[in-house]
Amino acid sequence: MNEPPNSTPPPTSTPPPIAYPESSFPGEPESSGPPSAAPAASVAPAAALSPGWERGTLEKLLFATLEEQKRSRRWRTFVRLAWLTFFAVLLWNLSFRGGPSSTAKAVAHTAVIEVKGEIAADSTASAEGIVSAVKAAFEDPGAQAVVLLVNSPGGSPVQAGIINDEIRRLKAKYKKPVYAVVEESCASAAYYIAASADRIFVDKASIVGSIGVLMDGFGFVGLMEKLGVERRLMTAGENKGFLDPFSPQTDKQRALAQDMLDQVHKQFIDVVRAGRGKRLKETPELFSGLFWTGQQAIDMGLADQLGNLEFVAREVVKAEELVDYTRRENVAERLAKRFGASIGEGMVRALKGIPALR
Repeated sequence: MNEPPNSTPPPTSTPPPIAYPESSFPGEPESSGPPSAAPAASVAPAAALSPGWERGTLEKLLFATLEEQKRSRRWRTFVRLAWLTFFAVLLWNLSFRGGPSSTAKAVAHTAVIEVKGEIAADSTASAEGIVSAVKAAFEDPGAQAVVLLVNSPGGSPVQAGIINDEIRRLKAKYKKPVYAVVEESCASAAYYIAASADRIFVDKASIVGSIGVLMDGFGFVGLMEKLGVERRLMTAGENKGFLDPFSPQTDKQRALAQDMLDQVHKQFIDVVRAGRGKRLKETPELFSGLFWTGQQAIDMGLADQLGNLEFVAREVVKAEELVDYTRRENVAERLAKRFGASIGEGMVRALKGIPALR
């Protein structure tokens, strides 16, 4: 007889449980050390500090502070020494403006004085500088003659007049000849100075002349009327503001300015006539302000002959040795002017001052 089927399934084998290492769990990285090592890691730096570390840190900070103070003192000392050196060089240069050496003076030579650039009180071609150089040349027994090396478009008639008067006085006192040698140009106030020379030498292409006087400026009255700008200028004196560019100029004021220009022009003409004498071939255009080439100037009597500096020293003075007496600004003086108040002088004069005569 068959046994009835058993409703209970036969027992099956059960798989063994999966064992994980004690150091990790599923989904977590394995740890290289025992679990108890992790909490100890957070306190390791504090435990690793040696006793007395606070003192070592303070010593390092103290030494760093002292080193910083040393560097600061060295820098201040360097800056002070630099300024001291600068002022020492400045004072030395201010006391030495250049000029011929004593050795050069002892030899028979031709004294050369440059008249270059604008003739003005604050330029290298000022009356102060040129007169000082001319006086030194006349007083030097080794100088056989004085040569004015001219290359200037002109400038102030006042400065030129001072130079002209002093050269004529020194010529009469020391009995030394004076020659003018023209390079590119000798116009206006530059010719005013050259007229004091005994003879004038030019290049055939030099520019010579411009015997005249001018006063220039601008007038903005019409422009201000178009813009609707009112000029409010108050003066004490009827003609005090007649050179103001923003105010209208009356016929009376224009006549006053023209009379002043005519007087200065006459002084210029008298100086040229006194210096050139009968050599001048006067024409209506001679004193009109025109200028001519060197060759034309010779034909008109404004110059004597063609020649350069070497020619005059060799053939006329008979002393080929050239000694420069020109007073020049040194580096220290140029720096002083650059950092001084004279930086804006030209701008102020152009905007506010009285127009210069030229």
